[in-house]
Amino acid sequence: MSKAKTSSKNKPGFEGKTLSLKALDDGLFELCFDAQKGSVNKLSTETIEEFVAALDTLDQQSSVRGLLITSGQSVFIVGADITEFGANFSQPKAEQVKRSIYVTQNLTRLEQFSFPVVVAINGHAMGGGLELCLACDYRMMSAKAKIGLPEVKLGIIPGWGGTVRLPRLIGLDNAMEWIASGAHQRADKALSDGVVDAVVAPEALREEAEKLLRRCAAGELSYTERREQKHQPLALNTIELQMAAMTGKAVVMAQAGRNYPAPLTAVDVMVKGATMGLDDALGLEREGLIAMAQTPQCAALVGLFLNDQYIDKIAKVKAKESGRKVERAAVLGAGIMGGGIAHQNVSRGIPVMMKDIKQDALQLGLNEANKLLSKKVSRGRMTALAAGETLSQIDATLSYDGIENCTVVVEAVVENPKIKMSVLAEVEGLMAKDGILASNTSTISITRLAEGLQRPEQFCGMHFFNPVHAMPLVEIIRGEKTSEETISTMVGYALALGKKPIVVNDCPGFLVNRVLFPYFNGFDQLLRDGADFRQVDKVMEGWGWPMGPAYLLDVVGIDTGVHGAGVMAEGFPDRMAPDYKTVTQTLFENQRLGQKNSVGFYRYELDKKGKPKKVFEESVYTLFADGVAERKEFAKDDIVARMMIPMCIELARCLEDGIVASPAEADMGLITGVGFPPFRGGVFRWLDQTGLQTFCDLADGYKALGKLYEPTPGMRELAKAGRGYYS
Repeated sequence: MSKAKTSSKNKPGFEGKTLSLKALDDGLFELCFDAQKGSVNKLSTETIEEFVAALDTLDQQSSVRGLLITSGQSVFIVGADITEFGANFSQPKAEQVKRSIYVTQNLTRLEQFSFPVVVAINGHAMGGGLELCLACDYRMMSAKAKIGLPEVKLGIIPGWGGTVRLPRLIGLDNAMEWIASGAHQRADKALSDGVVDAVVAPEALREEAEKLLRRCAAGELSYTERREQKHQPLALNTIELQMAAMTGKAVVMAQAGRNYPAPLTAVDVMVKGATMGLDDALGLEREGLIAMAQTPQCAALVGLFLNDQYIDKIAKVKAKESGRKVERAAVLGAGIMGGGIAHQNVSRGIPVMMKDIKQDALQLGLNEANKLLSKKVSRGRMTALAAGETLSQIDATLSYDGIENCTVVVEAVVENPKIKMSVLAEVEGLMAKDGILASNTSTISITRLAEGLQRPEQFCGMHFFNPVHAMPLVEIIRGEKTSEETISTMVGYALALGKKPIVVNDCPGFLVNRVLFPYFNGFDQLLRDGADFRQVDKVMEGWGWPMGPAYLLDVVGIDTGVHGAGVMAEGFPDRMAPDYKTVTQTLFENQRLGQKNSVGFYRYELDKKGKPKKVFEESVYTLFADGVAERKEFAKDDIVARMMIPMCIELARCLEDGIVASPAEADMGLITGVGFPPFRGGVFRWLDQTGLQTFCDLADGYKALGKLYEPTPGMRELAKAGRGYYS
């Protein structure tokens, strides 16, 4: 149990498990957040209690002249303890109000002391960590630190004074940008906006912050006016407030949309609170926080955050089982995908050999890598010199010379099993005996591809998603003979590339594509029955998908979709082999391949920025008019059900078949791999919120559409027991 204690020099102080308070000299004290080894500084219930105890200790001193707040770790405070959210948000409203008042009142105590308070911000100060800083008189920040109020990304709003103090420090418009975006902000932005008072080199932070405190204690700097500013209404008239509200809400709607209520609530709270004093504004903020904490979006986004932490943890544990570092890699097959993989390697400091049989393919790969590096230069994230040096780490070659020096070789040639097996067998004979071979296949069985290899235990799948630089997921696929040493090494390699690896077992389509194609099958059946693909796109985008199924197929490539559908039909003929000619097949036969040749479901034109813009052509319907029912409008709920039921059931099959190890990994796979709506938390999280019995009853209403709409025995068992995937 934490307790105040007196040092050997008889200087009063406090020492807890997460922070300590010690006397310096001249009446100055230092409050240092320093969680026990293996943890990071966060405002957990324990930390808050110790923070209050430290403030109580200060209250007991009669000659305090100033307080310095620091961190003993590489970060300041990452925010509240999100693992406590579930229990806290499920409490009765009266208990939530009581807890919120307790925290905010104790943060306000920093502004009520008779002495100045200076905080030194290192690493990260996020959420509640920044709110604590806002309650201090002066904020000094490391040049390498980042700060922010990311609560909206968890479906809530700042609840410990962020929506009150930040607008009074930097103005309402700037505060709305900070809070409604939830973005992490760099030191230069924080200084220019006025959130912090000074930015210094990391190594000078502690010393300079103490100097600033001593100046305040000596009366050289006034801190009382700053406190008054944070407690008073904003100096804005009614028209100015109305304009700020209109602008802020318009920006939020454009960026977040209606599926994310927290940013709009934050704007509303800030605007209404602008006319109030501190206590009333804090009360309004409290009501907004508690309301958002009860939304399904909050439950989903908090669950998503915890899932993300979970898969990161298991990936790191898995990588440590091998501990082998990839010093040099190779990519077989250049072009856009190969160039993207090569770029990812060199961007993370791993030299790469990019091999192809055609010079123009190599040039295309180099151009792709150069384009991505040039974007970093134009955005100020990299110098031109550094970009050139990075690009030079790609060895583009037509020969295998040097392949024996590569720890890992990733095959990324055309998605054809015969070609892949030929290339894999060829390169295996040239590699180092302990080298690892991987295939960047999206659908073809790894066990099948390993049939012609001499060392199948050193072979696995490594499925990158396109575009490689933007998509965080990498599927690491375990074949029947793949060793655990190979898997752990490749998980570590994926982490080194800055990716989120999820290990799955082998089957056609693996995890993501196996689940995605039933979604496309649902789309094909809708079109067969007379649905307008534009309406389906609009409904599914409104449901939260970044793009509807027709648009997605155009982006992926109609030919790629048809090929994948064939693989899935062969692998799962009982439910994925259609007994009719699909619209997608018709488009393919008419050489409408999507964005790659500018015509698919839509026609594509380049906009002013050179990006493809979709344009609808009524004539496309004439291509498949004979194979579909007369066009008609479907109910929105009907479209969502027919699209989502097959995806949900197939994901449940993957879990029951042991393809994926946990609901958390499955949900993260679809969110990071194909853009499943994050505010729904993942398929299994959405099923839990819907209720499995409700879902099974819904699916039974569509049983005439075939086995894709037949819930699994495991789903029915959970439904009967009244349980869910996360309960």
